[in-house]
Amino acid sequence: MRYLFLFLLPLLLFAKEFKVATYNVENLFDAHFQGTEYKEYIPGKHNWNTRMVDIKLNHTAEVICDLDADILGLQEIENSIIFEALLKRLKRVGCEYRYGAITHKKGASIQVALLSRFPIIHQKELQVSYSPRVRNILEVEVEVEGNPLTLFVNHWKSKSRKGVESKRIKYAKTLQKRILTLPAKREYIILGDLNSNYNAHLTLDKRLDDTNGETGIGDVLQTTINKKLARKHQMLKADKGTHYNTWQEVPFKYRWSHKFYGNRSTLDHILLSSSMFDHQGIDYVNNSFKVFKASYLFTKKGYINGWRYKNGKHMAKGYSDHLPIYALFDMKPYVDEKPTRRVTKTVSQNIEYLYSIEALNNEIGLKDAVVVLKRRNHAIIKQTPHGRGIYLYGCAKGLKEGYSYDLSVQNITSYNGLKEVTDVITLKEKGKVNLDSYYHSSKELYSGTLKQNEVIHNLTGVYRNKKFTIEGKEFPIYFKKKKDTPPNGSKLKIDYAHLGYYNKLQLVVYSTKDFTVLE
Repeated sequence: MRYLFLFLLPLLLFAKEFKVATYNVENLFDAHFQGTEYKEYIPGKHNWNTRMVDIKLNHTAEVICDLDADILGLQEIENSIIFEALLKRLKRVGCEYRYGAITHKKGASIQVALLSRFPIIHQKELQVSYSPRVRNILEVEVEVEGNPLTLFVNHWKSKSRKGVESKRIKYAKTLQKRILTLPAKREYIILGDLNSNYNAHLTLDKRLDDTNGETGIGDVLQTTINKKLARKHQMLKADKGTHYNTWQEVPFKYRWSHKFYGNRSTLDHILLSSSMFDHQGIDYVNNSFKVFKASYLFTKKGYINGWRYKNGKHMAKGYSDHLPIYALFDMKPYVDEKPTRRVTKTVSQNIEYLYSIEALNNEIGLKDAVVVLKRRNHAIIKQTPHGRGIYLYGCAKGLKEGYSYDLSVQNITSYNGLKEVTDVITLKEKGKVNLDSYYHSSKELYSGTLKQNEVIHNLTGVYRNKKFTIEGKEFPIYFKKKKDTPPNGSKLKIDYAHLGYYNKLQLVVYSTKDFTVLE
């Protein structure tokens, strides 16, 4: 028995899962002046000093310890000095990483790095550009129980400050060029902040599109096949350099690791090569991708608890404006899902269907959806003049009032009884539409036949005490901006109002442009 146990021991060791993660720590700078710092992190200014660095190190180490990844890609590390300080801090608090690597791009304000509990065999940097503003890609080979595994840690150009897509494509092409030189069965994982959504091929902002729709993540790194996201069951037969995006395993409403002005995004990524599904060496643990959401990473109001900088000073509070993401890997062969679970196309439905369900399991297509009313990033859409309307909450950017679209609905919710779409992708613009027949009149309003999410046109009545009276009948009314609320007793002509719902039907007026005070 003793000899049998000794024979099985290596196999038992190989059976252990390990965790790979990536985390943008948001500007981990030291307290030494190098001349390449962001202006907010110049030592001695803006309250950035050794005490502030110590607090930032503690907060960063807290997340890393709780995340407990065996391999961790890091973004926004200033230099090797602060990286070594982080390694020492992790050891001091009981979360030691014996191995680490960092880029050394000359003149760059921030670098990318990697922490590993497995030995580092080899490391190199992929230079995207000679410009100091363009960060290098870190390539690290580690040995996991005798198996070589290559990690590529990235931090691509952001979308701010003229961040057009061609700048991210430069990173993608440099990385893909290197990948195509790797041996056919080489096991590798792409990590990092790619500053691209997982569905960039559908959501690329027009103002950033200087590549005729081509994207770095979708087209160059080939996370799409025929303009659709590559699926796991396609990977083994896909071309070399095709990658599976693990974000697909998370329900739509949870697909985010970063918020910018309330807009949820998937900037951070773990992309997998076909070798992670081939039943050899290291394989992916199916459906193990997650966003790390420790409670302290959120404020009381539910926002990401980013590092706090207010009124020109660091506040010694917060963590990062990104959440870590992670996935599990194993020496056991990859286990596929049953074919019946695969969804390969968007199912088309009508808006009425969205009122019959509480949540989406898969994306739903809405053909010929007309934008009847749009205010800021919100809109009311209908497919036919007499069909149901629905409210697009915070996701109508890029849509134009009076135009028809084919849309893909990613998430729905109900807010105090109001049905809302909170995530939508524009598939196709189909042209201008005359909206006259899509509006409803005051007669239809006080007949009581209208349902929520309709647009009422040309109402005349009196506003008093949060009620709007039309021909003797009162309706609750809400002015979206409190400062726009007219004086009590005002006679109003309302050009456009949304028939919304907040525990009961109510008229919603979005702007002073939508009404006129007559008396």
